[in-house]
Amino acid sequence: MSRAGLDKEPHDVAKMFDKVAKKYDLTNDVLSMGQDRRWRKRVVDLLAPQPGEVILDLAAGTGTSSQPFADAGATVVPCDFSFGMLEVGKQARPHLPFTAGDGMLLPFGDETFDAVTISFGLRNIVDPIEGLRELRRVTRPGGRIVICEFSTPTWGPFDAVYTNYLMRALPPVARAVSSNPESYVYLAESIRAWPDQKGLALRMVEAGWGRVEWHNLSGGIVALHRSTKP
Repeated sequence: MSRAGLDKEPHDVAKMFDKVAKKYDLTNDVLSMGQDRRWRKRVVDLLAPQPGEVILDLAAGTGTSSQPFADAGATVVPCDFSFGMLEVGKQARPHLPFTAGDGMLLPFGDETFDAVTISFGLRNIVDPIEGLRELRRVTRPGGRIVICEFSTPTWGPFDAVYTNYLMRALPPVARAVSSNPESYVYLAESIRAWPDQKGLALRMVEAGWGRVEWHNLSGGIVALHRSTKP
């Protein structure tokens, strides 16, 4: 497995997620102390799905993030590059059209979706800007994007506490609940290597999205970035 500061090998990253698939949702719930449920709800609120819309949920994993869009009356397509995740998701939610796909070469035509979203997956794409361009390609003009990703705490002292949790506390907690705890060392490093709120907004604009707004959650641990396709 590559370290987060080095080039990401898609095959290795996919294998990592295959190994953690069975306990992925449980582990996330424990590591985030239940905050992941609130974050997912805010994504749905910000994307504001409408009945009849077609929505792409990229890096959907087991489909936990996708189900609320279906509950709102939209047609949601959960897409992920980990076959292990897709298999677990299909067993739990057989009614959702799970689709295997690479974030840099999506298996969809131009202007297919009314809205697209990705939660905690953009930083795992080899070239995030190219991934953002692909998401733009499959979005209809005027369509919406919401990105949910780990970010930089807005208060300095809290940032220090958070960094300590990521690099010291997260691995032992992961060992207790995850089927592949070594993967969470990679994830912790990838979070620290990720750009801050403004940095991600600039990358979205570079990829061709319109004006970007962001909303900090949990003191900036997570940020939601929203934009539309011009």
